[in-house]
Amino acid sequence: MTSLDPAVAARLKTDADGLVAAVVQDVDSRAVLMVGWMDPEALHRTLTTGRATFWSRSRGEYWVKGETSGHTLAVHEVRLDCDGDTVLVVASPAGPTCHTGATTCFDADRLL
Repeated sequence: MTSLDPAVAARLKTDADGLVAAVVQDVDSRAVLMVGWMDPEALHRTLTTGRATFWSRSRGEYWVKGETSGHTLAVHEVRLDCDGDTVLVVASPAGPTCHTGATTCFDADRLL
């Protein structure tokens, strides 16, 4: 059971696993930093703490970005897209966002 605002929960369209994609964007540069997954509880935690919280599909547990690395994301704004199936998290990163040490998870390969 989540404590997510019922009005927000009613708009949220999760997949079969109860998740939505969460795109993280840098508040200053507007670069896309990473993509994670949220369920209603992770979204609630993000909204109430100001710390980006995700659901780890591989570990089956919640994780707060930067909790172990110190490379946190201070959340400035959270938006739900028009379909309700994607969340945009606008944040200030403290250090690199990608687990590889890169500024973003999209630094590696440009396809086009």
